[in-house]
Amino acid sequence: MARRTRGGEITLEDLLAVIPGEDAAREWFEGIIWPDGRTCLRCGSARTSEVPGGKPMPYWCTDCRNYFSVKTGTVMQSSKLPLRKWAITICLMTPDPKGVSSIRLGRDLGIAQKNAWYMMRRIKQAPRSDDRMFRALSKRVRLKVAEARLAGGAGRSP
Repeated sequence: MARRTRGGEITLEDLLAVIPGEDAAREWFEGIIWPDGRTCLRCGSARTSEVPGGKPMPYWCTDCRNYFSVKTGTVMQSSKLPLRKWAITICLMTPDPKGVSSIRLGRDLGIAQKNAWYMMRRIKQAPRSDDRMFRALSKRVRLKVAEARLAGGAGRSP
C-alpha cells in the first residue's frame, strides 16, 4: 500500500515504486485512458489488437484500419519523451500546476529544461483542449477531493 503525505497525495518515492519502468508507465496510462478495456480513438471500436513489434503505434483497429497508441489524442501525442517521465510530471503537477519550476523538473527527470517546459506547457493547456487523458484524470482528482472533504479534510478543488 502506498504511503500518503499529510495532504493525501502519493509521495514521489511511492510513485517511482508504482511506475518502475516504461512498461509499467504504459500500463498505468492505459488504466486511466481505457478503464473498461482498449478502444479505438477514431471510431470507438473495441475490436483492436496488438501489433507485434509495433513500437510507436502498438495497436491496430480492425474496423477503421488505423494504428494508435496510448499517446494518441493526449498531451503526449507526437512526443518522443518516455511515458514514465510524462507520468512523473503529471503527478507532480496535479496538486499544484504552478508549484514546480521547469528548471527543477528538468534536473529531477534528467532532461533539458526546454523539454521540461514543453511538458509542463502541454499539461497546463490540456484543460482547454479535447484531451481524453485529462478528462479521465480530472474525474479521479475531483473524486479524491470530494472524498477528502467528506472525511473532514481540507481538500482543494483542482
